[in-house]
Amino acid sequence: MNADPVVMAHLERPLTADESDGFVAAIEAHFESHGFGLWAVEVDGGEPFIGFVGLWPPRFDGHFTPAIEIGWRLAKTHWGRGYATEAARAALQFGFEELDLQEIVSFTTPENVPSQRVMERIGMHHDPADDFDHPRFPPGHRLSRHVLFRLRRNASPAH
Repeated sequence: MNADPVVMAHLERPLTADESDGFVAAIEAHFESHGFGLWAVEVDGGEPFIGFVGLWPPRFDGHFTPAIEIGWRLAKTHWGRGYATEAARAALQFGFEELDLQEIVSFTTPENVPSQRVMERIGMHHDPADDFDHPRFPPGHRLSRHVLFRLRRNASPAH
């Protein structure tokens, strides 16, 4: 999944097997030290792993950090089936009820409309004034501009 250029089209680049393994190790370490992270997503009665959804702190400084981001990455054969939305709703509930977060953010490139639709379906809101240039990319890079969505704890999420 992390090596698939279609899945990774809105991210820096596909990952090598070693980089993907390192990412998994970082996820596991984050769970151990913070009690939350990115959950593996399975299809009940189906495939044992189709991707991940969960909460993660952005690893850069921005006008909205420190923050906790909700994110997802699914194998392309599982896109459009509602899995990201269903799991993201559970992650939001966990973040607000168990972690007592006051706000959760999510961000992506303007071209990543499917992820933005998930953000909207889970009740997140977009204010164009919050959009930003991601510091991981040089100015003018095709992936530098990002849209930011937010959801406050007391907002009523979409169902």
